[in-house]
Amino acid sequence: MQPIEIARRLAELGQKEDAQRAYKLAIEKEPLSPLERFEAASYLFFSQGDYRVAYTVFVQLYNEGQLQAEAMDLILQAFYQPNEEELRRRYADNCAALAAYPYCFRKDFPDFDDLPLRFFPFDDDGYLPFDPAENRFGDYVDFNDPVIDRYFFKDLENPILAQDVYSQYQLEYLNDTVRRSEWVGRENHIYLHYTDWGQLCARLQCLELAPLLREEKLVFFIGDEVGQYPIDFKARFGVDYSRYPVKPVNAREVNRLIWHTQLAAHNGGDFFNEIFYGHPNLMSYESVMFDSIAGEVAAAREQYYKHTLSNMAIHQHLAGIKRPTDKDILVAHFLTQPEMSGWLDRNARIAPALFFQPHFHSLHYKLDVAEGEGACASFAPEYEEIKKSPIFKGFKYIKTFTPIRRPTTSYAATVRFMADQIGNPDKPLRVPDAVTERVLNRSYLRNPDDRLYRDSALVRFEDGKLNPRATFPVLAEFLDIPYTESMTYCSSRLGLNPESLAGNARGFDPATVYRTYDEYANDDERAFLEYLMRDIYQACGYDFHYYRGEPVDEAWVEDRIAHFTTLNGWITRSWEEIYRARRAKGERVENEEEKLRRHIEALDENRLRIARLLLKNPRFVSYQGQPLRMIPVLRPDPALLEQPLYH
Repeated sequence: MQPIEIARRLAELGQKEDAQRAYKLAIEKEPLSPLERFEAASYLFFSQGDYRVAYTVFVQLYNEGQLQAEAMDLILQAFYQPNEEELRRRYADNCAALAAYPYCFRKDFPDFDDLPLRFFPFDDDGYLPFDPAENRFGDYVDFNDPVIDRYFFKDLENPILAQDVYSQYQLEYLNDTVRRSEWVGRENHIYLHYTDWGQLCARLQCLELAPLLREEKLVFFIGDEVGQYPIDFKARFGVDYSRYPVKPVNAREVNRLIWHTQLAAHNGGDFFNEIFYGHPNLMSYESVMFDSIAGEVAAAREQYYKHTLSNMAIHQHLAGIKRPTDKDILVAHFLTQPEMSGWLDRNARIAPALFFQPHFHSLHYKLDVAEGEGACASFAPEYEEIKKSPIFKGFKYIKTFTPIRRPTTSYAATVRFMADQIGNPDKPLRVPDAVTERVLNRSYLRNPDDRLYRDSALVRFEDGKLNPRATFPVLAEFLDIPYTESMTYCSSRLGLNPESLAGNARGFDPATVYRTYDEYANDDERAFLEYLMRDIYQACGYDFHYYRGEPVDEAWVEDRIAHFTTLNGWITRSWEEIYRARRAKGERVENEEEKLRRHIEALDENRLRIARLLLKNPRFVSYQGQPLRMIPVLRPDPALLEQPLYH
């Protein structure tokens, strides 16, 4: 029996939930006639199944010219008419607000029924636009989608001019980021140019403009009115902004966070910090341990409310804020530290963003199998700390970028770093199973619904090193900050081209691109990594250097694991040093060799278990079941390449 037949039978038997699943499967997997699709969607809708699936089918049928009267009747009754009054009210409120606004020069608002688009609510977040002239529905639109998809702040020499901004989120972003003219001592309005008056008016059904008009920052140009840009406010309105002194930025003005994430150890994070250090529109610093900065913020908050905060500079920044949040305290901390913000352009048109790389000693990803579903849930406790952090929750606008380096190189560099710590008398290091930790780390995958990764990009370390002029202007555009001279060299509080760690290459020296660290990783370990992480190799354009394209099965995996001699050697050496230190302290240590043998055997068993799981090519999902997808990879400007792309 076909799924549609099974669904009908289940519906006849009154097995509603099973029938819903069967009808949904029929829609997704089976070629159905228009009438059968309408039947399946209607059952889902009237049985209170997944209404979004039903709604989508009705809209598809309508756009195809199938069963239009029946589909539109259901759409109107179920989705439009219950919300029509709210749409009309919002339109009337926005029209009234713009009619009274001094910097909107067109007032001929059409009647609601004459608007060129109708917006049908689809879910709690978005709408489906309907064009009566074309008699078809358009693509889903979420006016509050937290993505900045254009380059607003490329040029700060002149007031901001932006065309056809219909996103509520982006309008609020502009309003919250561009400083008031009175605060910068010059004309600094946000000029919004709309090429079509009717299209702007249509979206007044969905936008909330009144809160954005209170500070009178916005200027609306319709069509040819853009020729007035920029307005001489002194001549036209008698307002001379030059008589106002520049006002220092306060903590509440800083609403933008650029989260420089730690995908894995030794991925080039310090290099990217050095590029952004000293940017005139960023407060930035080198990597900081997350637990350390979170602890400092928590302590400062407690001291502030107990009136015992000793840092008077931070206290002064917080004095005008009724109830400072952890985000306010962190921003105040950055604003008051010369090594974090001493270079800021105090006359800038925009409030600075906070550039932040909270670091962990290591990221411990786990994979949990969803039995029978061919899926694995990817999870890292460290990332959960970030998600729950009131610091991150306090920022309204978040851009996320993640440096990525060839995994085999990054892996070997990590082992090298740990190997250098072996025998440290102050803090004995137990070298972990770095190859398994790397294979489990799927932090280059994201849940698109995850707020922190909704607006994110992967950036190849190799591109930044070898083709900085082609890479960093594109990264600046993604982050919506000007590409400045400070991004053409590496610097930190230590000066130009600092040495982030002893022995590390400085500045744009490409040595770390080509190093293979052969004494810290062997070919079997690296072939294992390449095959089991081939998704990121493909996405980032890395060629295989160690996996030769041969068929892979469990025997291949077992053979690779049997030859993890380099990593096992460093693990063994680290434990031998620990045992030696214990004996030196007079502790009794027995059966060293046997303990180490069992430890390596346990590691091998776990390596094989993980590999067996990954050989099944599972779907990666979040702990809530949402599919995880590759974070988009930032591509350098091909016209500005100085060297061939690294592969």
